[in-house]
Amino acid sequence: MMEAKTKDRLNNAHNGVIIMYKEGGENMPQIRPITDLRNTNEISEICHAKMEPVFITKNGYGDLVVMSIETYEKMIEENQIDAEIAAFEDEYSSSGKLYDAKEVLASVRRKHLG
Repeated sequence: MMEAKTKDRLNNAHNGVIIMYKEGGENMPQIRPITDLRNTNEISEICHAKMEPVFITKNGYGDLVVMSIETYEKMIEENQIDAEIAAFEDEYSSSGKLYDAKEVLASVRRKHLG
């Protein structure tokens, strides 16, 4: 019994893919065999209801990831924000220069609003 609880707390590593989930299983990833793609309506419903990707396996190995367009767009948006933050961090680390937000906004207002 104790072994099962300990195992639940660990990340699952299967076929080179690490899947993390919260203890208690409330956020267990959806992993389905490729044959389940025959029922596209069910996969679509799962993707939209859970708002997370469905991992598709082929012969027991990870092969595809299917997600709703909303989940994909959210992922792309988050990646763009992360890239912008990384760019600003790189700029700061190379120049060491910080700007006061109030001064920058006032400058932008003067420049664009007159």
